[in-house]
This record gives sequence, structure tokens and C-alpha cells, in this order.
Amino acid sequence: MHLVFFVKSATVDIEKFNIKDITGSSGRLDVISRCILSALIGEEGLENNVQIWIFLDKYGTFIFDSNGFDKNTFPVSEIKLSNYFVNLILDKKENRRIEDNPLNTVKYIQSNFFEEVKRFKKKWYKIVVLTENGIHFEEIFLNILKDDNLLFIVGDQTGEIVNNIELQDQSVINMSLGKKSYLASSVIRLIKLNLNLLIS
Repeated sequence: MHLVFFVKSATVDIEKFNIKDITGSSGRLDVISRCILSALIGEEGLENNVQIWIFLDKYGTFIFDSNGFDKNTFPVSEIKLSNYFVNLILDKKENRRIEDNPLNTVKYIQSNFFEEVKRFKKKWYKIVVLTENGIHFEEIFLNILKDDNLLFIVGDQTGEIVNNIELQDQSVINMSLGKKSYLASSVIRLIKLNLNLLIS
């Protein structure tokens, strides 16, 4: 099974980034960093076969692949990851490369969110959109096989993506984790936890 998460942000802005105030100086890059850590890190360290695609409106798309990192150097703290990610964004923006950045294996592309969803659809991924009005996760997970490849669209801060008509036209599966609202990073952790529990 390959797991892929899509997370989009229109707010991340690192022009005035200050590592002492990540929340207030980066347009909530801290939220994105927590999502990355939730996706890539498990109980025994780096996961296998997990990707998280970060779509930043101002900076492009960054693909974090768990299989591409060194478990001994990957930054597992939110502060370190955020700092390295800012350096990576600046590297791509200014066409430079900092040699000691453990995120150098992150792939950078300019892409359209909806076109990427269509591309994964053609690759026979099951596309699951997280929405409070969706089908309860147990019903969906009990019908997933361990060899299935899954793309989970966690969305953005506004909720506009998950309700977009263009997205819904892709015959996606709308899934709910329950009536309670969760942070995006918590959603990712709950998905991974329940997949492990319900899929054998």
C-alpha cells in the first residue's frame, strides 16, 4: 500500500520568517510542518511508502517522500523542520542549494492541484476527501485492501478545496472521521492509526 496526502495552503508566506515566532511570522507554516511530521513519522521512525504533497500558492509544490530521507538526519521536531523547509523554499526561489539541508531530496514542481488529482486517478489510486459530511471512515476502511493505493485530500484552512465541484467530479470518496473537528495534522495521524487497525 502506498499512502499519499495532499495538503494545500494559500497563507504560507516566509518573507518575514522568524524561527522564534513561526506561527506569527510564516502564515502558519507551523500547521504545514505538523502535517508533514504526522504523515512521515510513525512509532518506529520514518514510515515506508508514504508521501505528503504540500501545495503552497505562493511557492509551488513540494513532495515529501518518506523513502527518500535518511532516518538519522531527518528533522523530527517542528522547529527544525520548519527552519529547513524555509531554507528549501528559498533555495528553489533563488535557484541555490544548501548542501547540509536534510530536505534536499524533497522534489519541487510547479503544478495544478486538480491536475495532480486527475493524474493519481489515472494511476488507479483511490481518492478520499476528508469532510465532516462524508461516509464514516470504518465503512470505507473495511472495504479497502492492503494492496490498494490511497490518496487522502486533507484540504486547506478554508475548506474550499474539499467542496470544490471540480474535485467532486473525479468520483472521489467523501469520508468523515466523526462529528468532531480535527486539526489537519490530527486527521493524518487518525487516518494512519485506523488504517493499521482495520486493514489486515
